[in-house]
Amino acid sequence: MTSPATQQINPHKLLLSKWTATQPINKEKHFIVTRLIKNEQEIIVACILEAVLTHHEYELDWHGLKDPSCWLPGWRQ
Repeated sequence: MTSPATQQINPHKLLLSKWTATQPINKEKHFIVTRLIKNEQEIIVACILEAVLTHHEYELDWHGLKDPSCWLPGWRQ
């Protein structure tokens, strides 16, 4: 069971999903998931987030997107 503060995410719908960082760094606030990283059993273990403004890429354990204190789904102001 997940706590009420945890967001529900379907890992199979992550690709090309949009995210907003709650604590922007270097003016990078809006991101899109451009790739999924899978293990030998084809289970998604991480994702590549690309900053929309700078096109920098970051690898992140996809479970980190469940934390609403760090990430919000969609692009928000």
